[in-house]
Amino acid sequence: MKALAAAYPERVGPAEYRNGDWAVPVRGVYYYYAQGKLLPETLRQQAAAYNPQPFYQYPAELPPWKTPGPAEAARLKQGAEERRLHPPKRSQDFYDALWRAHTKEESYERVKSMRFLGYNILIHYSIMEELSLVEERIYAAARTDSRVRQWINNLKSVETWNWRTIAATESRSFHAYGAAIDLLVKTGSQDVTYWLWTSRLKLDWWAIPYEKRLHPPPAVIKAFEDYGFIWGGKWIWYDTMHFEYRPEILLLNNLPLSELR
Repeated sequence: MKALAAAYPERVGPAEYRNGDWAVPVRGVYYYYAQGKLLPETLRQQAAAYNPQPFYQYPAELPPWKTPGPAEAARLKQGAEERRLHPPKRSQDFYDALWRAHTKEESYERVKSMRFLGYNILIHYSIMEELSLVEERIYAAARTDSRVRQWINNLKSVETWNWRTIAATESRSFHAYGAAIDLLVKTGSQDVTYWLWTSRLKLDWWAIPYEKRLHPPPAVIKAFEDYGFIWGGKWIWYDTMHFEYRPEILLLNNLPLSELR
């Protein structure tokens, strides 16, 4: 809760211990930790109906690749099936309040148009500066790093605001707030980007090593992370085209953020 307060100081008030749990205020309403479920007072008695929000370990660097053993593979396969049969349901209340976007219409009012790497995109107004600085850092890296230049030249689409849930869940995507960006590059048929797409081909998606996944260059990943975005390529349920603005995750893992001003 302290990480949330530090990550969004202009929108989230200081963390307090009240009514037997840690809570933070957002525009006068307190949201409680509630075993990671981030619930307003009105929903605390219904906590059992919700899954926790995704707070997790986020490494500074990808750990060395190790092919999952039989037990780990079985666990991941079962997890994917459980997700399909019983999609996670998380309370949207905290993030709806944080981004001031409770409906599609309200969310659309909060996003603004800007240029990013040559594409017109819609992004939440509050992170336009961060994304502009990411772009500046990427272009600077491209001057000396041929991998970054090639990656920019191979971009085929940049997708941002889209009012939708996360695939195979009942939870709202950060795309719905204009706080996530997908960077798709021209790809060959064997390149792997997203675990769910791969699983639909009946492949062992968890066993595909890093070198067969379509990763952005390290300088691109670092540019995003320095300004508060986390990269989906570091998730077990990998999504290598995806970045989303989650500075609280970086703070929880003691990863440094660049000063904007």
